[in-house]
Amino acid sequence: MNKKFSDSLYISLSDHIYASVSRYLEGIELKNPILWEIKRFYEPEFEVGMKALEMIEDRFKVKLPEDEAGFITLHVVDAQLDNCNVDNVYEITKVIQDIHNIVRYFFRIEFDTKSIHYYRFITHIRFFAQRLVTKTTYVDDQDDSLFQLLKDKYKNSYKCVLKIEDYIKRSFNYEISKDEKLYLMVHIERTVYKTEE
Repeated sequence: MNKKFSDSLYISLSDHIYASVSRYLEGIELKNPILWEIKRFYEPEFEVGMKALEMIEDRFKVKLPEDEAGFITLHVVDAQLDNCNVDNVYEITKVIQDIHNIVRYFFRIEFDTKSIHYYRFITHIRFFAQRLVTKTTYVDDQDDSLFQLLKDKYKNSYKCVLKIEDYIKRSFNYEISKDEKLYLMVHIERTVYKTEE
């Protein structure tokens, strides 16, 4: 994947694979309730999870279900994020899904999930959700005039950001900074209007 991972991945993933194979041999199969979201929002990591299932089958002659690729994916994602654990990754994934749906319903569109703008949008939301879950505020001290300019220029995207702000406030009691709103506006604008083209 050409990415940096925390060394804790060796321990958490080894432990998870051991438990998965043991459960499988006992006839216990766990369903992954967020498998669909994992496949969509962590596509490269999910490919690694699927490759891991092939390796497990080759090595241990055990064919684990696709749900396990999703669980492996969460460990891989966790190892890329600072100040996170697998429980946080579940919560981050839920936030990504909720924001994704707010934008989708607000604009009444289906995203082009293969576009670079969509990838950047999801990446931005992933890091935003990580900051939210770990209670880390992002402040870049952008010039307020830039915020006002984009707010006026991207009126619909700004209205959508207000919906996201309301959801975040109600769900997490967290105030989104102007800088975060600005970046959300820009990513929403690019993603939505490039999708429509």
